[in-house]
Amino acid sequence: MSERVPLIAGNWKMNLTPDEGRAWCDGFKARLATPPERVEIAVCPPFTALEAVVSSLVGYPAWVGSQTIHSQASGAHTGEISAEMVLATGAVGTILGHSERREAGETDEMVATRVRRALDAGLRVILCVGERLEQREAGETDAHVRAQVAAALARVDRGESQRIDIAYEPIWAIGTGRTATPEIAQETCAVVRDAASAHVDGGVIRVLYGGSVNDQNAAELLSQADIDGALVGGASLDVEKFAAIVEAA
Repeated sequence: MSERVPLIAGNWKMNLTPDEGRAWCDGFKARLATPPERVEIAVCPPFTALEAVVSSLVGYPAWVGSQTIHSQASGAHTGEISAEMVLATGAVGTILGHSERREAGETDEMVATRVRRALDAGLRVILCVGERLEQREAGETDAHVRAQVAAALARVDRGESQRIDIAYEPIWAIGTGRTATPEIAQETCAVVRDAASAHVDGGVIRVLYGGSVNDQNAAELLSQADIDGALVGGASLDVEKFAAIVEAA
């Protein structure tokens, strides 16, 4: 890895109630009482657990983010949540453009609008990009992720490079138990960094890998030159596994 400080972020998806989130935090702090100094830690619980997790991590070197935000500050958007609402919980970041959200109907334009909204409101952003299995098999991976990166960062200023991390998550490896080989992950993360360099500082921005990352494969993945951390799904729900991934970084 480079001089960029690695980021290990946990995406809890639709798991854990506020009480379960507090218990997770207590267990994690006990397991990793002294986190590695040069590793950044983030946790992204469901909306209902944001305040509980924020309060449970006060004084601990980890930040909390939501799993998405809406592009508007308020309005008739039933079931949505604004950047201001996320900030009011004490959370400081958000995931945007996750493949599961895109599958539910989010377009590149919607992701771009939400990225700009998040930055304007003062949130950090973990932007997700990635290809389907059929796109990889058709040799379309590079073009697809380049297009996603270009669309999402079209309204971002180069001076905002340190406020955005990009997570490359091959859709065919998310929650399937399949993981891209370290070579495949490195190759595509390098493409992501190159694509991002047209809009932000490629030497500053962190490119994370996500897709069935666990305590067994993390060290090898994180040893690649262009992989600056991981966006962890299922394994982030397990205190021991998540702590081991942080230690691997």
